[in-house]
Amino acid sequence: MDWAGKTLGIDFGTSNSAAGVCVGGAPYLIPIEQGAQTLPTSVFFGAGSKEMAMGSVANRALIAGEEGRYMRALKSVLGTSLMGEARMFLGKSMTFYDIIGLFLAQVKACAEVQCRQSFEYALSGRPVRFHSADPERDARAQADLTECYARAGFKGVRYVFEPEAAALATQAQSGQGLSLIVDIGGGTSDFSVFRMGDGVEVLASSGIRMGGTNFDKRLSVDHVMPLLGKGALIRKEMGKETLPTPNSMFQKLATWEQIPFMYAGDVKRDVARMQRLAVDPVPLDRLYTVLDMELGHEVAFAVEAGKIRANEADAQINLSVIHKGLGAPLSHADMAASLREEVEEIRIGALETFKMATCRADDITRIIFVGGSSLLKPVQEVMAQTCPSAELAYADAFTAVIDGLALGSADPMRYGRAPA
Repeated sequence: MDWAGKTLGIDFGTSNSAAGVCVGGAPYLIPIEQGAQTLPTSVFFGAGSKEMAMGSVANRALIAGEEGRYMRALKSVLGTSLMGEARMFLGKSMTFYDIIGLFLAQVKACAEVQCRQSFEYALSGRPVRFHSADPERDARAQADLTECYARAGFKGVRYVFEPEAAALATQAQSGQGLSLIVDIGGGTSDFSVFRMGDGVEVLASSGIRMGGTNFDKRLSVDHVMPLLGKGALIRKEMGKETLPTPNSMFQKLATWEQIPFMYAGDVKRDVARMQRLAVDPVPLDRLYTVLDMELGHEVAFAVEAGKIRANEADAQINLSVIHKGLGAPLSHADMAASLREEVEEIRIGALETFKMATCRADDITRIIFVGGSSLLKPVQEVMAQTCPSAELAYADAFTAVIDGLALGSADPMRYGRAPA
């Protein structure tokens, strides 16, 4: 099987995806979307449409209020029972295998048009662990992704751990001593300890299921959901006793991949009942508006935007999409406090990687941050405290992984692992 010259590097990410190849010994990132090196991992099935929209086109359809079904964070579904659940899209029954396969097929087709050649094989990034606490589920996630690549029309796929791809791309920044890649994407955080010798020598890689969407969820639950009724008191049908609203409802509404399921009729009926019985009905009125107008993803985008602004200065999560003038204050200190548990999990994940590499935190001379969420100051601060001797280096946060995969596509049998 000759993969040379026929392999496309693909970074299928929770929030963003990209494709690339090696040209003249350097990575070339293929503009799947015009003028952009990455595209949102989003899809939109418009009502009555015969085609699936993806990327920024899908995002614009959502923001414009077009009728249809929007999905994001597709990668988070890998390895779960949701993969095989069928729903009607484009006038036919489709599973997540079909949807992700169609997304990858469109990436493949666009790359082939741009490069004027066919790609029969894929060199794909993957997190070190799709599911950090469940090896069986983790193996199932890779098997699911392999099936999706097959449905996309690829004859074969090999995998590279995402932080190892980033290490390959950032080797020029590593210098002497031990370097640590901290790769925080939308759904996972991955770590690799490596040194430069005859090429990149990876000593250990590890990862946890924790990423930017987890940060968004925590901020949404802590700062937005109370405005929609989280913790509100509901009177019982009989008697004077009150109970708080069910927490699970707000957890799901704050989770990207769960949002579409919150628009079901039975959920809205439950919220209407709580409106009627609420001690203060105003927050529940807002919640009903979000569900009835299907604004859950708009709220999630607002949280994400507020997080980015709060990384630099005190900010506000703009919720005017629900009600004019509505917002949730979000100071930098508030964000750091809300994300304390998530950031601590990242620190522990890095320490576990040091243990696997039989080195100490003090041995790390350079930390290279990769992935958009690695740019959050609470993350950088805790890593600087954990590795006090390390210089902090910043690769291109959004393209280091695909840069490495593009380089690796020139010799996929060397850099990639075959599916288990």
